[in-house]
Amino acid sequence: MRVLVAMSGGVDSSVAAALMKADGHEVIGATLKMWQGPSGEAPTAGCCTVSDSEDARRVAAQLDIPYYVLDYTEHFRTGVIDRFVSDYRHGRTPNPCVECNRTVKFSRLLEQSAAFGCDLLVTGHYSRVANVDGRHQLLRGKDRNKDQSYVLAMLGQRELARVRFPVGDLEKAQTRELAVGLGLRTAGKPDSQDICFVGKDHYSNFLRKAEPSTVAPGPILDMAGQVLGSHQGVAGFTIGQRRGVGVALGERRYVVEVRPETSTVVVGDRSDLEVEAVRLTEVTWVDFPLTNGESIEVQYRAHGTAVPALWDNGTLLFDAAQIAVAPGQTAALYRGDRVLGSGIIEAA
Repeated sequence: MRVLVAMSGGVDSSVAAALMKADGHEVIGATLKMWQGPSGEAPTAGCCTVSDSEDARRVAAQLDIPYYVLDYTEHFRTGVIDRFVSDYRHGRTPNPCVECNRTVKFSRLLEQSAAFGCDLLVTGHYSRVANVDGRHQLLRGKDRNKDQSYVLAMLGQRELARVRFPVGDLEKAQTRELAVGLGLRTAGKPDSQDICFVGKDHYSNFLRKAEPSTVAPGPILDMAGQVLGSHQGVAGFTIGQRRGVGVALGERRYVVEVRPETSTVVVGDRSDLEVEAVRLTEVTWVDFPLTNGESIEVQYRAHGTAVPALWDNGTLLFDAAQIAVAPGQTAALYRGDRVLGSGIIEAA
């Protein structure tokens, strides 16, 4: 088949491209240009720097495959950055990588793969796709420490029919060993941990520049409404935060609530963070929707642990109270290694 491989310039997508070519497919490589600064400058950290593009180009040349850079900056701005800013402005905690997958990589890029005449879109994500009785399943990657199914949980049957994740059956160490054996320049390259449009800076500084209203000063209250101090903008706070809260009381205090409409931050002790249920919005299903009363597992952080819950018409009832669950986070729904669907936490 003819396949389009999204090449980030990292070792995982490099090996994914090499594996598809080794399997006899006609491979096309593409790097996505998704963000630039106000003066047109490229990011200096994250997954789409100039050096990343150069690494991807040179790997493609080594594999002797065509290579393109696709400009998706406008789609990325409206689908990811604008939502990121809006979510924080309204007191939510977004995951921009999930939105990037939803609005760019597995929507616009799938369209582009069709324009190239490709049968499949291939990425270096640590996840797996299985076909069972003619239906597609999305599964966790074999390497649980690198599993990325959480950020793919919005994919449905239409997308899964046309995507593949070649490194999903590998341990990360195996991926690097393959890259070394092939002599790929990305073999020892460290994984990117930064948000591409934020880089090494703190996200609050990006928000202050993008949305000045987030720097409006306001009070820090305790659970009884007593003023404990003040802050310089709600952009610097997220539910569950302990460090950098800005009040010294001799005991640990956590951010329990952010009220952007009044620029107020509420803090409390750890027990005040406990929630027993969350309500979801923007729910999507990998295959068939759940019926009320089904027991599942829920993961509400990219690197968190899935916990038992009960599905009740868009509400998740946790078997045990959970700590620091924030509106805006993605909740991925599982049964074992199988992804069932996902939604955005609207309220806890």
